[in-house]
Amino acid sequence: MSYTVIGEPAQVRDIMRRTDDFAPTNALTSVVPLAPATLRILSKVRFALPPVLASATGAQHRAVRTMVGRFFTPAKVAAIEPRVRELARHRLAATSMALGQGPVDLAEHVGRHIPPVVMAELTGQPTPKLDLLKRWSRDSLELFWGWPDPERQLLLAHSAAEFYVWLRQEAAAARGTSSLFGVLDAAGLSSAEVCSLGYFLVIAGQETTAQLINTVLFRGLESAARATTGSWAALSEPEAARNHVRAVLATESSVHTWRRAALRDTQVAGQAIPAGAEILLELSGRHPGQAAPTAYSLAFGHGLHRCLGAKLAELETALVLEETARALPLLEPAGAPPQWLRLLSFQAPLTVTAQLTNKEFP
Repeated sequence: MSYTVIGEPAQVRDIMRRTDDFAPTNALTSVVPLAPATLRILSKVRFALPPVLASATGAQHRAVRTMVGRFFTPAKVAAIEPRVRELARHRLAATSMALGQGPVDLAEHVGRHIPPVVMAELTGQPTPKLDLLKRWSRDSLELFWGWPDPERQLLLAHSAAEFYVWLRQEAAAARGTSSLFGVLDAAGLSSAEVCSLGYFLVIAGQETTAQLINTVLFRGLESAARATTGSWAALSEPEAARNHVRAVLATESSVHTWRRAALRDTQVAGQAIPAGAEILLELSGRHPGQAAPTAYSLAFGHGLHRCLGAKLAELETALVLEETARALPLLEPAGAPPQWLRLLSFQAPLTVTAQLTNKEFP
């Protein structure tokens, strides 16, 4: 696939605002064509992703966005702070004990556990067992935003089909309830539309936040390891934690690109864009570490499709960072540099291995 890459922040915002010229119709399209055998696996479970939220436009998109947004209001996000701290402290108590035996992977011990619980409690929508959720999420991200060959696609498609069957069962069970799926059903969305929305919302609501937590922890430890003072422990301060999270969002967010399609012949900053052009928007990485106050926010998109969970992801990540630096102030990176997840629109270190340091800081 050939993309017109747009990275200048003002131009990215311009494209996201111009909904008459650029549409998100390709936002959830697989990066590589799915092989016939892959499509057969998906069709057996009636796998379908009709446009509802991320890839939708128009009046229905706005109505659905309003319904989903009610689960992530500023008041509800602010109220979840004590719960996030409680979950983090619980995980960190076990992590502290494990560190007594040697290096630990903070991605495994901390990052992966907290976002799914928070997402489920805010939406009233249960999530599957953690190991299943993580496998389904990561396999789906690779299937749609990676470059799997036909053989790899088969494995990923079986996983995606399992996830979709679970979603359909949850959508049916939610009818008549006040959960997210129940509200969407009551509003008249079809089962396929509820599953389509749930398919990526369940992933986005926890996997991308876990990825952001991993990057924030890794970069915080890495930076502190090069410092001559205890800069890691300083991240236990709310302002320092928030600034560090925003710097990571500006430079290497977990969702670093997103796609748009040109609906007509048009221009962006004098550059001709033909109808049908596939646009790749760089949301993160074009800003210095301490950029203008709003630069970090482009990591969550802009305009009518800005991420509804932006404030939640930022708050959750900052709180986990605060609590980790406070509970474990004497940490340093351990082992070789981590391997990274590198997909078209998603990135994060796969591990964040740390150990107790022997350094003495003034």
